[in-house]
Amino acid sequence: MNRFFVFLYCLLVMILSSCSQDRIFEEFKPIISQSWGIEDSLQFDLGKINPSGHTSLIAIRFNEEYAFSNCYVRILSKDSLGTVLENKLVNIPLFDSKTGEPMGDGFGNTYTFYDSLPFQFKEGAKSVIILQYMRENQLQGIEAVGLKILKQ
Repeated sequence: MNRFFVFLYCLLVMILSSCSQDRIFEEFKPIISQSWGIEDSLQFDLGKINPSGHTSLIAIRFNEEYAFSNCYVRILSKDSLGTVLENKLVNIPLFDSKTGEPMGDGFGNTYTFYDSLPFQFKEGAKSVIILQYMRENQLQGIEAVGLKILKQ
């Protein structure tokens, strides 16, 4: 009987550890008081990883207080000296345009939607900064923003 439980435990550990092998970077930045200010920048330090040549995803965690169907964000990547390598405006749809249903996974009134970035980071990118680019000074209903870089 004990061997059976040890086997199940080992199997569970292998399954859970294999689930996280699809990415080289993933981090979420929480938005204080669920109100993302136009001047609030979210900085992701990529450390020693090289994101060029890898698929990147942006994640938006939002709730029922979010009043828009999409979210415009400005994404800047910088090298180790702080030189801007890229400065892109990205539109992320958060609600289905036909049904009005929230996109992504969630429970209760909170949803997380991952969307692929329409570009790849350039060689030498060491940090990524994400800014909200809507026409609101305070964007209500955004709980967190994340960045995920996948292995290929």
